[in-house]
Amino acid sequence: MDTHAIFNIQDDIEFNDCCLQTFHYQITNCEIYRYYVQYIGVDPQHVKHYTQIPFLPIELFKSQRIFASGRVPQVTFSSSGTTGMITSKHEVANIAIYETSFRKAFEAFYGNPADIAILALLPSYLERSGSSLIYMVDDLIKQSRQPASGYFLYNHQDLANTLAKLSAEKTKTVLFGVTYALLDFAEQYKVDFPSLIIMETGGMKGKRKDMIREEVHEILCKAFHVPSIHSEYGMTELLSQGYSTGNGIFKCPNWLKILVRDTNDPLSLLTDAKTGAINVIDLANIYSCSFIATQDLGKIYPDGSFEVLGRFDQSDIRGCNLLVQ
Repeated sequence: MDTHAIFNIQDDIEFNDCCLQTFHYQITNCEIYRYYVQYIGVDPQHVKHYTQIPFLPIELFKSQRIFASGRVPQVTFSSSGTTGMITSKHEVANIAIYETSFRKAFEAFYGNPADIAILALLPSYLERSGSSLIYMVDDLIKQSRQPASGYFLYNHQDLANTLAKLSAEKTKTVLFGVTYALLDFAEQYKVDFPSLIIMETGGMKGKRKDMIREEVHEILCKAFHVPSIHSEYGMTELLSQGYSTGNGIFKCPNWLKILVRDTNDPLSLLTDAKTGAINVIDLANIYSCSFIATQDLGKIYPDGSFEVLGRFDQSDIRGCNLLVQ
């Protein structure tokens, strides 16, 4: 597979070409994906456009090995979960592809990380192994030439002092924070840092009661005196991320695309700006599966941006029971 072409896609024609090449590679080399495509009765020779490509139910990453034959994994990422919960596993054959993906996307949205103070308030991620988010943040911190860059576990006073110093120095700063930890911090401290980019990720992790996005963002905007809260749309099963610079509207790099499917017919895509279940095309997922049907509900807008509206119950995912069992 030509990774150079994937990360240099310029238009929908090039995107479609890369999708078709990736599809045929994965149908040949990823056994579980091939079985799934056969199971739902799709003839690969009839697939001429990325909207015709079957999307693998994301649940299969919990029960099956989604990996290209003949490859050896360099790293395995795993999802978070409570005790006893079955987690997703994503084996990565070429970690350089993941590095290229998140580096290019981050720089396109936020600039060169060398010029940015990268701070991280991600306790639940640091307390387990296999987090793809921690791998990314580690790399961004290493690229940063700002001495304040680093992690803050539960040392909120140190974080408050660091933010105050960076604000006074007018240093461009990105704070990655799991939602519950940002809210914990906001209850204790108020920071006047209007140019701070707060990158919310990860949700409540069972630490606090669930809240709607608007309520969370209002609390954080007031605590940090910022106009908006940024968010990352990523997951263990992907090697690319979309970013929201505010209002919960996400945009993607050119090798990542979001589609929506009918929740009552998982093989049917919705072409209008309607609410549906999110399907993801991540062309960086060369050696696993690039075409994934998630459990997220979302809405696509005409410019290709999208909004995540919540999740639906896994029982709504049809067509994968045979492989799950």
